[in-house]
Amino acid sequence: MWGQSRLSRTGSFRPENLGQNALALIGNLCFTFFVLVVLIFTIIAATYEPEDPLFHPSTKITTFLTSTSNATFKSDNTVVKTGEDFMASNQTAFNTFINITDVVENPEGSNTETATPNQCANNMDDPIDCRDPEVFHLMMRKAIEEFKDIHFYRFGKPNRGSSDNTCDMAWRFRPKEGKAAAFYKDYRRFVISRSENCTYSVESIGEYHSGVNARKRKKKEKPGFEKTPASQQQQASQLPVVGETVNDSLPVVESERSFGHGKYLIYTGGGDRCKSMNHYLWSFLCALGEAQYLNRTLVMDLTICLSSIYTSSSQDEEGKDFRFYFDFEHLKESASVLDQDQFWSDWSKWQKKDGLGLHLVEDFRITPMKLADVKDTLIMRKFGSVEPDNYWYRVCEGETESVVQRPWNLIWKSRRLMDIVSAIASRLNWDYDSVHIERGEKARNKELWPNLDADTSPNALLSTLSQKIEDGRNVYVATNEPVTSFFDPLKDKYSTHFLDEYKDLWDESSEWYSETTKLNNGVPVEFDGYMRVSVDTEVFLRGKKQIETFKDLTNDCKDGINTCSTAAS
Repeated sequence: MWGQSRLSRTGSFRPENLGQNALALIGNLCFTFFVLVVLIFTIIAATYEPEDPLFHPSTKITTFLTSTSNATFKSDNTVVKTGEDFMASNQTAFNTFINITDVVENPEGSNTETATPNQCANNMDDPIDCRDPEVFHLMMRKAIEEFKDIHFYRFGKPNRGSSDNTCDMAWRFRPKEGKAAAFYKDYRRFVISRSENCTYSVESIGEYHSGVNARKRKKKEKPGFEKTPASQQQQASQLPVVGETVNDSLPVVESERSFGHGKYLIYTGGGDRCKSMNHYLWSFLCALGEAQYLNRTLVMDLTICLSSIYTSSSQDEEGKDFRFYFDFEHLKESASVLDQDQFWSDWSKWQKKDGLGLHLVEDFRITPMKLADVKDTLIMRKFGSVEPDNYWYRVCEGETESVVQRPWNLIWKSRRLMDIVSAIASRLNWDYDSVHIERGEKARNKELWPNLDADTSPNALLSTLSQKIEDGRNVYVATNEPVTSFFDPLKDKYSTHFLDEYKDLWDESSEWYSETTKLNNGVPVEFDGYMRVSVDTEVFLRGKKQIETFKDLTNDCKDGINTCSTAAS
């Protein structure tokens, strides 16, 4: 009775109100929980910084690299992403380009300002003065008018060409619709004529890199014309410039004294050799990251074993050079590295004499943090023969992952290969669309890719592309289909172009062939499978419209049936 009288005094606890009270309570609890979740998520989103540009924890990538259980998840033979791929393309360094209105028609100091018609008539056969401001400004205006799909950022002072009426001029540029955070350099030969009234005109402009006398800028010589503010010049200097002369000579230690005062880290052995390029970089950047964390010079092996997935022989191939595939000049200027052959030569000369210590580490579970106080000149990490515990990247797993970060910004693609990309794009006037068509083994495997073969047949391609690309356009086709005549029906609507159309850019008469042969001690270098895929992919990525196989041409999944959601994650 007592309990009933107390309850009766509180109307909200009457039986007819209990359902409403319960619903209100549940609603309040749900709203409170929702607010907490939103608050926590907001804090995480605001403070989270991905530790690697791949945006995956190393354990997930390690699982991918070592897994052999899923036949659908085949070895990755695509081109690896490097530092320049992760740079923001909307940097202010690209904002200030040269317009034709910036180049005056009659600059001060030209040779023709005070010349009379009679003098001009008498000097018709005299050599063209390429440094004459009028000639210089004429060449700049003509270049801007001629190449409408690029922005110009700097013009170099012209030099005399191969004859009295030719001038060579270089410029730094970028495609107007470019997505990559990079500049390009071109230098071309101009044929100049002089009229009887002292006016000059440009008769013709040569092909990409035809103006060889303007290739190298003299030391301390200022550029001929640019309007980039000093603040933006500093930003621009941190970006790749494709087309500049490459200096990837090996660094050397200046003296015995400087060698003895240095601190070094070297990785030896292990099971990383002859793996995919993704695997190679994932391990190499772990070593480079640890060296930077320990403030030591990384002693690196510049020789690479190219995996069979990239070779024409279908066999692993030793004897490749790091500099064939990556920008060693950028690496040595941005980080402290030494070639291991040079290092061991110096070590054998001075180690005993100067009492230089060596600290050997044979367990990858010994973290870089535990090595921070080591005083010995050299720390050597030695890896065993049992995979996957002998992979270099194991050092950067676990607690190390949050401390040692891979310096992706230090690894850029080979500028020699990128120069081939730039040459192909320039021949297409940087005005083309691109299509990636993957066929090969996947098109033959109907179990994992049931529709790919039909979806990439010529008739299907014509039907699909007609809705995406205008008739008559230049279309660059990046494909693993060995017989490019398979795509001949596309010529009815488009001007199609394939990689092998540009073989002269890497054949025996090319600049690439000459430079890589010299780099390889006089032994010619094969333009191998990885180089082909790298150039093919990069030309594709510079198309104005980019049509992907597994995004635009077929509904099949890139890694096989029922893997689309996995690939997306």
